[in-house]
Amino acid sequence: MNALMQTYARSDLAFERGEGAYLFTADGRRFLDFASGIAVTALGHSHPHLVQALTTQAQKLWHTSNLYRVPGQERLAERLVAASCADQVFFTNSGVEALECGLKLIRKFHDDFGDPGRYRVIGFEGAFHGRTLSTLAAAGNEKYLKGYAPVVEGFDHCAFGNLNEVRAMIGPETAAILIEPVQGEGGMRAADIAFMQGLRQVCDEFGLLLMCDEVQSGIGRTGKFFAHEWAGIAPDIIATAKGIGGGFPLGACLASSRVAAAYGPGAHGTTFGGNPLAMAVGNAVLDVVLAEGFLAGVNQVAAHLDRRLDEMLQRFPGAFVEKRGMGLMRGLKCGGGIVNTDMVERLRGAGLLTVGAGDNVLRLLPPLIITPAEIDSAIDMLAAVAAQAKAA
Repeated sequence: MNALMQTYARSDLAFERGEGAYLFTADGRRFLDFASGIAVTALGHSHPHLVQALTTQAQKLWHTSNLYRVPGQERLAERLVAASCADQVFFTNSGVEALECGLKLIRKFHDDFGDPGRYRVIGFEGAFHGRTLSTLAAAGNEKYLKGYAPVVEGFDHCAFGNLNEVRAMIGPETAAILIEPVQGEGGMRAADIAFMQGLRQVCDEFGLLLMCDEVQSGIGRTGKFFAHEWAGIAPDIIATAKGIGGGFPLGACLASSRVAAAYGPGAHGTTFGGNPLAMAVGNAVLDVVLAEGFLAGVNQVAAHLDRRLDEMLQRFPGAFVEKRGMGLMRGLKCGGGIVNTDMVERLRGAGLLTVGAGDNVLRLLPPLIITPAEIDSAIDMLAAVAAQAKAA
């Protein structure tokens, strides 16, 4: 019997090493990685700058706890603030911890500075915010909630993109609105600009906080540092992770100073969050992502991917019926009786790693350092598998 808890339906693949956009098994098989550890390895595998930063820090200091100053935290927080609409940062080990930090902050803010009776958060159908009890409740997905009753109280849900429904749901206990600018697990659905702007206006009108879950869409994934920037809005709270550590466990909760003021000493904490190793890697990631021209390059290569996906839709209308997402956070909705998990398996057999998403969507999450030639290679594999699936 395997000593691991059986919480994953794992492929039999085991990788020995990675280089750039590729993963290699011990027997030498090479795979083009368009999953990126589910949008985590944003700069590819074994990026030399990240490797150097981690090994240098590992030879100095791993952990001190947050009872002391951690200079790497101060530097990374300053850089995140400078690159965003936020004023202060709390570092975590993961995306779900960043979400928990933000959800607690919503309640603490209203308890301290607003109406203590406000605690409910409006979320959206199709959302995914993590696997803790409160983030499962925030998403409201029955598939993930099954077996974990009673559901944590305090969350309401609207149709994604329906501003009238949001307005109708606001009551005296409503404290905030929580949204993924691009739903990843929920089917790679991008909120349109008008909807995001409308949510900001609604929050201002009713005295609510706007929280963006940018765990998957942040740190350059859509061609902006954060995806909400495409709408030109400023959320009160942002949760991010995945790409910010480039593969090292790291998350962050960012907030405006007005909201962050609710967190004083003892209000929240973490043992490992913001440790020197994570901070060294996070700063190294920003060295690359915030470098002049990097995000412009992401947008250029994303435009190439966009064109090639349009060609796929025209060439195989029975296999793929819709393109979704934005930037290098893309999805293809499968059609014609084709199941996305079957496509993932077939593509893996062809040498391309992808991942499924809700609503029968095939998720494409290449590293931000992907090249047009590597995109063309991935499209060739997609085309070959789509042709086989259509023939079957």
